[in-house]
Amino acid sequence: MGKGRLANLGWAIGCGSLVAVGAFVIVRADIADRRAQFQADARIAHRLLSQRAAQHDAILATLSLLAPAVDARQQPEAGLPALYPQVLTVLRRTGPQPWADTELQDAEHRSRATGHAVLGPVDTKVGQYTLVRAGELDSFALRIDVARMVPWQEWPVQQEGAVRVALVYAGHTLVLQPGQSVATQPLGLTEGFVFTKRLAPNSQPFELQLRRATGPTDWPWHRLLTWTLLAVALVTGLASWHKARTSSRRAMELLRFGQITRLNTLGELAAGMAHELNQPLTAVVANAAAARRLLADDPPALDTVRHAVGQIEAQGRRVADVVTRLRRQVETPESAAQFRDVDLLATVRHVSDLLVPELRRHRVTVSIRGPSVRVLADPVALQQIVHNLLNNALQALADRSTPEPTVTVRLHAEQGQGILTISDNGPGIDPDDLARVFEPFYSTRPGGLGLGLSLCAALTQSMHGSLQASNADAGGAQFRLALPLAGTHP
Repeated sequence: MGKGRLANLGWAIGCGSLVAVGAFVIVRADIADRRAQFQADARIAHRLLSQRAAQHDAILATLSLLAPAVDARQQPEAGLPALYPQVLTVLRRTGPQPWADTELQDAEHRSRATGHAVLGPVDTKVGQYTLVRAGELDSFALRIDVARMVPWQEWPVQQEGAVRVALVYAGHTLVLQPGQSVATQPLGLTEGFVFTKRLAPNSQPFELQLRRATGPTDWPWHRLLTWTLLAVALVTGLASWHKARTSSRRAMELLRFGQITRLNTLGELAAGMAHELNQPLTAVVANAAAARRLLADDPPALDTVRHAVGQIEAQGRRVADVVTRLRRQVETPESAAQFRDVDLLATVRHVSDLLVPELRRHRVTVSIRGPSVRVLADPVALQQIVHNLLNNALQALADRSTPEPTVTVRLHAEQGQGILTISDNGPGIDPDDLARVFEPFYSTRPGGLGLGLSLCAALTQSMHGSLQASNADAGGAQFRLALPLAGTHP
């Protein structure tokens, strides 16, 4: 997988992570808000039902107080259902005759023992229960409908909504609201929102239970969609900015390499000129000296000629001195080099990153293999060498006649040296040209100056290393760069 695809994959993963984190925060906040609202509504429902339950106690207490002073035949309790809709029936036991229902009789005994109203029979089928209070002469019982017990005008929970409301006591469940059916409940990861609390009056020890299932169908999908779009836009903007910044930095690096290449090429050109001109100038000086000696035997009339020849000799020596001095400065670049501990692998990756646009354009793949090797070198000179070698391999594969063009870079260390091998699967180098590839002005490429590899060889030599060219066994050209390992003293 290429670096461009890896970078795109990294941005995609980053975008997905950002969306996931933001969605998690939004969903958790929404669940917390809905849970808080559910708990607030449940507390209001508990307070309202506790008030109604306390109202039942007060009704029975009032009837017990009025019973001795009011004739039972007048039945003052007969009008209570009209005032309190949840009270379906008021039962009264007068005199020694017991209750016909044994459960009511048992409840009266318990009420007489405790001195307050107690819970009697509970009918879960019809959603009703009986509250019994024993009096001094008469005993009373209220048959209460739990559905009518709810003050719907003040009820905080939607009557036909998703919340299930029930009163539970000793295995008996009186349903006030059924809530959602199991088939229509959203699939959630938890049991949903739950509230349980016992009603305030001791006479009616029901536990109020509210339950609401919740799941992804209740999530704020419009907010999640908005966040997703914002996150994608943000990551896309960052990726574009990073790409532009990387392209700008790559262009600056390539410009710097170009400037260094031009300077080094000029130096190599000067070295070549010095080498080519030194011999002719030496011959000129030698011939001029010989002429002066011959003319010394001539008559004195030739003094002017001797003076002119002496001037030729002096100027020729001066030119030779200038050229020699220039050549000495060019051929000893180590005086300006700054040797450091350099990571060879990091240098290769840096230079290959700079060539990514050209590699993509020519569809050339670079494979880097081997561990990190630290060498003692001039960082700028080393980058220049690697750049030239990779660029030469790229140019060898640029004609697209090679299927799946690949440049392979291998690194390892041996015998105190860091070894960098750059090979390609192109046409290779003609055996007749191998011995001359590092000569100045010798090029196998049409239009080439023939100074790139010569420059690489000169820079390598200045760093006490070696550079060799050969053809790989599998085909293609191969260059082997050897530099002293960091910590050594060449």
